[in-house]
Amino acid sequence: MRIHHPDADTAFIRHAHDEAALWHAGQTRRSGDPFITHCVAVAAIVAGIGMPPPVICAALLHDIDDSPCPPGRVTKHFGQETADLISGVRTARLDAIPLSALNFGRARAQALRPTHEEAVLAIRLADRLHNMRTIAFVAPTRRYRVARETIDLVAPLARAVGLTDVSRELHDLSSAVLQPASSAVVTTRALTVLTLLLPAPTRARWREEWHAEIATLATCRTRTCFTLRVLLGTPRLSWTLRRPDFRERRW
Repeated sequence: MRIHHPDADTAFIRHAHDEAALWHAGQTRRSGDPFITHCVAVAAIVAGIGMPPPVICAALLHDIDDSPCPPGRVTKHFGQETADLISGVRTARLDAIPLSALNFGRARAQALRPTHEEAVLAIRLADRLHNMRTIAFVAPTRRYRVARETIDLVAPLARAVGLTDVSRELHDLSSAVLQPASSAVVTTRALTVLTLLLPAPTRARWREEWHAEIATLATCRTRTCFTLRVLLGTPRLSWTLRRPDFRERRW
């Protein structure tokens, strides 16, 4: 924050941190970490984007409604602007925010106060970025859904408003979730297609054997190498299985 706002009063931010720590005390994330670590991480990302102290405070408090904090307390202690930002973060639809209202590059270059929409989007992007950094602790089905939404909607939106570093990291983190699942599906389907080259009575056996083998391989590279080996060896296997002397011995 000192880089973008060297004269800012940090007491306001420290107060927001203490308030978030108070009301999130005892709450943990799926990783087992104290929930306040998420609030701090989101606030740090928002500060790195160049947002001013009121937005950083809202980032620290963006999940306060999921705590026992009494209604109206945030407004009383931090003002209506911070309360409105928190409300906007919880209710705004990313695909409904007009791009014409967003220009992070202009705001940072001219040291302008961000619009409400820019501040809300900054917190939402930071929240998603930290969630993607820790997505390994999320159930696989939800992990895939969040990664797909991130790569289709959130990362392009970050790029469109000039936050290229945020967009790039969101894209890379999402791809790391999606590609293993995609490659496994592709290689499994490829193996199923290859069994069509074999005699009909033997296809089920080899399909089961190949699928079981590929299920033990942990990386995209090893699955691809195995599939290529099967591809190169299938013609010879098919010829062997169709030889009369082999059928007589086998059956």
